[in-house]
Amino acid sequence: MKKPEPAFASEAEERAFWESHDSADRLDWSKAGKLRLPNLKPSSVSISLRLPQSLLERIKIAAAKRDVPYQSLIKVWLNEKADGEGKRLPRPNRADAYRDEERHVLPLPFPACGEGVARRATGRGGREAAA
Repeated sequence: MKKPEPAFASEAEERAFWESHDSADRLDWSKAGKLRLPNLKPSSVSISLRLPQSLLERIKIAAAKRDVPYQSLIKVWLNEKADGEGKRLPRPNRADAYRDEERHVLPLPFPACGEGVARRATGRGGREAAA
């Protein structure tokens, strides 16, 4: 037979009680059902992440092209990567690259964007002469 649940004068008193007692003595967990909370937002944690400037600029260009905030795009990409862990992603080809300020060719993890978006994001005007 299950013990009755005691009456509590405050939330602190109830918290102290349940920290030192087992709920299985008072509740029949075999009758418990699933509870769905559709309006409950998942908690998020703020982190600090150091990225090379050129990578951050590429991410911002991709976000501008998709008309989404760049931090939201990073979360989507991280979630997709975590869900597909173990799967190999295809390598981008040479056409999907652009040159940064030091003239290094950087492969993009997304399709190359138009010049207009690149000019706005990087502050450069038009194509620069190859060195």
